[in-house]
Amino acid sequence: MEDHPHSHSHGHPQHLQGVALPPKSGKTKSLVVLLHGVGADGNDLLGLAPYWAPALPDTEFVSPHAPFPFDMAPSGRQWFSLQDRTPASVLAGVQTAAPILDHFLDELLAARGLDESRLALVGFSQGTMMSLYTGLRRAKPLACIVGYSGALAGAALLAKEIRSRPPVLLVHGEDDPMVPFSALDAAVKALTATGVKVEALARPDLGHSIDEEGLTRGGEFLTAAFATGG
Repeated sequence: MEDHPHSHSHGHPQHLQGVALPPKSGKTKSLVVLLHGVGADGNDLLGLAPYWAPALPDTEFVSPHAPFPFDMAPSGRQWFSLQDRTPASVLAGVQTAAPILDHFLDELLAARGLDESRLALVGFSQGTMMSLYTGLRRAKPLACIVGYSGALAGAALLAKEIRSRPPVLLVHGEDDPMVPFSALDAAVKALTATGVKVEALARPDLGHSIDEEGLTRGGEFLTAAFATGG
């Protein structure tokens, strides 16, 4: 790692920027944080918010831009590099980005005067990896985690590192050319083995994207999680 553009921060995780959609009611009583995939930015996943906002009038949707510039194109952001896709390299990338995301979530909750039971993470692809890794290692359980087209990084470490067990919904296209569909079953097995309640939704004929069915189920899952979370 020769490149340390953020080393000036002296041990403080860099501050993530992002975009947000305020709650329709005008008062934030819950938060959905959307974590985008590699090469995109926060604007990409904020596009999901209008689908879910009508059912969640008190929810603010926040979509941070990943901390690092995408290293395989002139624009876009990444949570970690995918130039080396070996499991060890991916896990190291997730572990590097996790404290930055944790810090962002801590600040967001403090600023809104909310606790973890009012926070849900929604990820796509690399953002799903970040959601699962970070969410399950937080001391207090989040309302839920929804992951599209993703994978569970560091499955072997989960049993000893897990600290909380929010409900998880995983949605994956059966024809995904980027993150193999087999990642869904692998994640479900590992999560279930550590006592996490998981729902899996396989989408036939879907590639590396989110379809109407996945969107609908995600919205229902979020609504139910906030309804039980107080």
